[in-house]
Amino acid sequence: MNGQPFNRRLWMAGTAFSALGLTTACATRPDAAAPGVAPTQWTDQFGLVNQLAKDADPLTNELAKYPRCRYCGMERAKFSHSRHLLVYEDNSVEGTCSIHCAAISLSLNMDRGPKAIYAGDAGSKDATKPLVLVDQAFYVLDPSKPGTMTRSSKFAYASRAAADAAAAGEAAARAGAKVVDFNAALMSAYVGMAEDTVMLRKRRGEMRKKMMMAKPA
Repeated sequence: MNGQPFNRRLWMAGTAFSALGLTTACATRPDAAAPGVAPTQWTDQFGLVNQLAKDADPLTNELAKYPRCRYCGMERAKFSHSRHLLVYEDNSVEGTCSIHCAAISLSLNMDRGPKAIYAGDAGSKDATKPLVLVDQAFYVLDPSKPGTMTRSSKFAYASRAAADAAAAGEAAARAGAKVVDFNAALMSAYVGMAEDTVMLRKRRGEMRKKMMMAKPA
């Protein structure tokens, strides 16, 4: 990627999540269990990244082309301040609602290196936040307020001054908010993944129950 080199150790740190979906993929491939095929060769042919659209111009009409995060179903336009756009080295593209779901994408698609990753600029005054390369962004880790798909927000800012101001807010400063780069923000997303997943599973389960109760008899 442009700017600072992507920290592949952090990218690989999430490979434990790769099991989430491989079972389904294997069950639908008649030759998936063929012996003697190297794991990398198998994923090149059947890996989840092959389900992603190829796009040589991912930034044009990005929200129209990638309207929802496929991991959580969130409408990305409603979370433009936390959304991410991942462009892999073979031009496969994935849009997520947050760095939480971007971390899942990076771990599931371990055999394609990211060529560029973009994040919404939370400091922009625009209704729909513009994208900025994460190599050039400043992330604010703020335990004082929830983020998208996480109990502790991890928002990106294009401006260091805007990031510093966000971290210096009264509640944020009291909670120990800090400004970090993308690699540190990604590590924080992976470290909090288990706790966040438990929280989200409970919250979404309650939501489903309410929806079922609201259905007419």
